Amino acid sequence: MKKYILQIDTSTPICSVAISLNGTTISRTQADGENRHAVALTPLISDLLDSLSLTVDQLAAIAVSKGPGSYTGLRIGISVAKGLCYALNCPLIAVDSLQMLCEGFRQSEYTQTLDENPLLCPMIDARRMEVYQAIFTSSGHLIHPTTAAIIDEHSFDWLTSDQSLYLFGSGANKFADLFQTRSNIHVVPAFPAAASYLSELSFKLFLEGRFEDLAYFEPFYLKDFVPTTPKKKLF
Repeated sequence: MKKYILQIDTSTPICSVAISLNGTTISRTQADGENRHAVALTPLISDLLDSLSLTVDQLAAIAVSKGPGSYTGLRIGISVAKGLCYALNCPLIAVDSLQMLCEGFRQSEYTQTLDENPLLCPMIDARRMEVYQAIFTSSGHLIHPTTAAIIDEHSFDWLTSDQSLYLFGSGANKFADLFQTRSNIHVVPAFPAAASYLSELSFKLFLEGRFEDLAYFEPFYLKDFVPTTPKKKLF
């Protein structure tokens, strides 16, 4: 039986939507430009469904990246996902944003050039030198859980000489110069998050019946939101 899953990722400044069929991505789209989630998300969903001649009633589930990531982006993405689930009476599937990013990297062309048995470190930018990160094996097994970390030149001194570590995602781009003298730390530039990375993960959770409680599910912020004071007053 055909199981279509609508997938949403708003954990980074990119607003991304995809539709999968039985765990395989069949269409994807995104809004380029930063922080366009509020205006772009629902039109992207509508356009993607129209392009496949699908109706919302044909969706078996809604999958969303739950965080960590952008506070505003996560709120918008998860609110839209929950609203659709309520309206359609279909289940909500949530996937850790870093696990999603790791899965996308494992399926990418970069895996053809990796060192033997590398460690994978997806990173989402959390401003300045801080990131949300986790560490996985090359097979996708989590070995260091999601944390918020301030990265400096000693952050990965625990690596042994025979281990290699690959940093990727929106948070990794700023560390290319920091680790340029470390032969076993590789920064992969410009590897974006995307809703299409949710396809296999969300279908597996669907088959296992691992759904979220719509009444209580909230984004995985990891850190408390701290508002900033504008530099200039608007009056």
